[in-house]
Amino acid sequence: MGWLNLYSVFGCLAIVGLAWVTSSNRRAISWNTVLSGIVSMASVAGVIFWFPPFRSILVTCNSTINLFLAASREGIQFLFGPLSLSPGEPNSLGPIIAFQVLPTIIFFSVITALFYYIGFLPWVVHNTARLVRQGFKLSGAEAVATASNLFVGIESVLMIRPFIKGMTKSELMMILTAGLSTIASTVLAFYVSLLQDVFPYIAGHLISASVISIPAAIIIAKILVPETQKPLSMEKIPPMESYMDARHWMSSIIWGANEGVRLAFGIGALLIGMLGLVAIIDLILSGTSSWVTGQFIGQEFRWTVKIVLQWLAYPLVLCLGLSPGEWSEAAKLLGERWILTEVIAFQDLRHLVSDQSISPRGLLILSYSLCGFTHIASMAIFVGGISTIEPSRREDIVALSWRALWGASLATTLTGSIAGTFYYGQSGLLF
Repeated sequence: MGWLNLYSVFGCLAIVGLAWVTSSNRRAISWNTVLSGIVSMASVAGVIFWFPPFRSILVTCNSTINLFLAASREGIQFLFGPLSLSPGEPNSLGPIIAFQVLPTIIFFSVITALFYYIGFLPWVVHNTARLVRQGFKLSGAEAVATASNLFVGIESVLMIRPFIKGMTKSELMMILTAGLSTIASTVLAFYVSLLQDVFPYIAGHLISASVISIPAAIIIAKILVPETQKPLSMEKIPPMESYMDARHWMSSIIWGANEGVRLAFGIGALLIGMLGLVAIIDLILSGTSSWVTGQFIGQEFRWTVKIVLQWLAYPLVLCLGLSPGEWSEAAKLLGERWILTEVIAFQDLRHLVSDQSISPRGLLILSYSLCGFTHIASMAIFVGGISTIEPSRREDIVALSWRALWGASLATTLTGSIAGTFYYGQSGLLF
């Protein structure tokens, strides 16, 4: 271990400090919950990074995801032909996200729906929720929603639908923060496809990042909005509602495929809309800044959305434990993720690796830090989705939305800092 690892340790403390400074009620913070979260994160990261036999499990998880990816390509190539061929393959037309990456979401949505139908996912979610509730003293509804976020997105809220109306503000904050801090299995393959050729073990690390992000989200959420009431489901895990309407295994496949299409088209439409909107804002911002600096400074300087967000992200980047030469590029990635989504950030991270502009340590830390739905569009989806399910809580949810986005930003940064604390160049973790 070296000074960068120690730097990451201090970064973890700084992130907790930022959460404390922005807390809505510092006196009500349960430090036992915070301590339990820190111990849990350190334990999981210690096993992942310092326990050599676990690396075989990491490789197995990675290989399993890659196997599913390879299987998904059969249907994709049959449907789209040469359009689906990845760059470097014979007859490939180059990188085309719409035909090479987005369709994997449909296949993984089908697999998730099928696993849910046969009872495997409900069993995993229930037992994970039980561990989360007992380990962190959360309510049963919080635990179920947090655990199910590893497998589904906004649909996780449907599993606790009857409890939303009576939830405390701290519970709502926990659900929002956890949803924005983790990624669902349905889009896991999407991110793997973006980095697989430059980071062969990315699938295993994205899985471990999502697991570590659970205690990270709990720590931050319970600091930002501490619990001051007794939740209705405090004593037990509530029975989970089915988020899927299917009574036959074939129906589950059809349902999963339809949901996958909706999600894939949603992501594609979101990228078109957000990239176009940012381009318009850039035109206005760059023109205005160029005129102002030319008039008052005598030298034109053009601001863009990415430059503004880069500077806003610097305080978080300084907590990751990266080498100083990587701060600027890391700030660009974390900043643009807030508005352009993690899809663009992962793409740009891939370019940094291809250009050899980032170290293996930086690649690992940023992969963990970017693993989450921590952007404005996703926040709107979660807020809108929960408000639709329970309109009576709309005002409370909207009031917590920006605080939840801030909390998710801190939580994913904390996950990256934990990875930086325990990684010191061990072999077998990246390639």
